[in-house]
Amino acid sequence: MKGSAKQFIESKLAIGIVSFSMADLTMSTGLSDIAARNQLLRLGDLVMRVTPRQSFFLIVTPEHRTFGAPPVDLWLDDYFTWLGRPYYLALQSAATAHGSSQQAIQETQVITDIPMRNILFSRIRLNFYTKSGILKSLTQQVANAAAPLRVSTPETTALDLVRYAGSIGGIERAAETIHPMIPLMRIRQLREMLDAENELASAQRLGYILTMAGADKLAQVVADWLPSYKKNVPLALGIEADRDMPVDKTYGVILNTRRV
Repeated sequence: MKGSAKQFIESKLAIGIVSFSMADLTMSTGLSDIAARNQLLRLGDLVMRVTPRQSFFLIVTPEHRTFGAPPVDLWLDDYFTWLGRPYYLALQSAATAHGSSQQAIQETQVITDIPMRNILFSRIRLNFYTKSGILKSLTQQVANAAAPLRVSTPETTALDLVRYAGSIGGIERAAETIHPMIPLMRIRQLREMLDAENELASAQRLGYILTMAGADKLAQVVADWLPSYKKNVPLALGIEADRDMPVDKTYGVILNTRRV
């Protein structure tokens, strides 16, 4: 069975797949784990592991060798299928996938259901964020992608940007990313998203951002969804909010920053 691993990899590439697991390799070739690992070692930089602790591998073809690894969008879905965990491309990465981000970021942001260590190798950086209710989140497939890839809808992306603002540079950065995405947002989908996420404080902040951006119809959807009585929340976390600061009464948002 000499060369079985290389033949297996060539069969994957022939159908446009750039990743595989050790279990996939041994099941397809009949190789033992030890024999399979030895054959992979002889393939050198054609094959690399995603992490040292996991038996999930990437195939580095010549066109991707300078970058050091195949693009994340070619294998992320396969990776999470192998993990058996839900995921979606999120936050600024999702805005970029929707073609609306004006900010260049040097990482891929992914939401999943359990804490995961960030992954960094070659020029790849995967940052993971946790959402326990991820199965309720509204997602879609990335249009015209070379491989399956789930991404949050524009409406879910907007709420996530607010929810995780503290991890991506603050509420001002979140608002900057939301503004160019507003033309993609739809009233019915926004209402569905609010029901699915049921995230009151984030919805309050999102409604105020939409109002400040002049997206009155979308903002009204949020205002109508909010309960009549709601606890006031600071617009920006990590910045002092005291009783002397103005409050937007429609959304119950303490305006401890105005740069949105």
